[in-house]
Formats: sequence, C-alpha cells, structure tokens
Amino acid sequence: MFLPQYPDSPTPPPAHTHTPAEPTPVRRSLPSVSVDQKTVVALVVGGVVLTALLAAVAVTAISVAVAAVVLRSMLRDHHRR
Repeated sequence: MFLPQYPDSPTPPPAHTHTPAEPTPVRRSLPSVSVDQKTVVALVVGGVVLTALLAAVAVTAISVAVAAVVLRSMLRDHHRR
C-alpha cells in the first residue's frame, strides 16, 4: 500500500517573516535654563510696560469713540436748524 510522506517538522514555516522594528529614538531633554533674579525682574517690568501700553490704547479708543458720538450729535443738531 502507498503511504504519504510527511515533512520532518509538523508546522510549516511562516509565510511572513517579522523584522524587528527600529528602537524608538531617545528624546533629548531641553537644555536647562537658569532663572535668576534679573530675569524675573526683566519679565515683570516688560509685562507692566506692555500692560500700560494696552491700557493706553484702550483709553484712547474709548475717548475717540466718545468724541465721535458727541460730534455726530452736534452735527445732527446743527443740520436740524
């Protein structure tokens, strides 16, 4: 009688061979920044100056808007006469 011939290893080799992925790169930390008293004072002064400039711009815009409303009212009254 004819008997089939089996391979030596019972499991066939995998069709897809897995290649190991490259290791993730090591994250470099940022260089340390030394914060001294002069840096803090400079930042606080800069913040105060920028805040003062912003307040000045806001006050100017409000005063220009009020002046425009007053002039418009005066001109409307002048044209009615």
